[in-house]
Amino acid sequence: MQTTRRCYQVDRRQIGFVKFILEAYDNVAVVSTVDARRGLVQIRIAPGCEKLVDGIVDALSRTVEIIAVEDNNAAILSG
Repeated sequence: MQTTRRCYQVDRRQIGFVKFILEAYDNVAVVSTVDARRGLVQIRIAPGCEKLVDGIVDALSRTVEIIAVEDNNAAILSG
């Protein structure tokens, strides 16, 4: 089984916070910064943990602006 990749744009000042919260759930997801200047991050989600991550992102979006970005658009935006 492969991990699921999702890209988001967040306030660049909140990248560390988002990473900290998501990675606090052991073996669920890993957050990588695609473009720090633009606040683009990629979340790699362990198989079977997609609903959990959706719930975490939904809860985070109530305090931090998190916008889903198509993976292709993230590559274009970071270039």
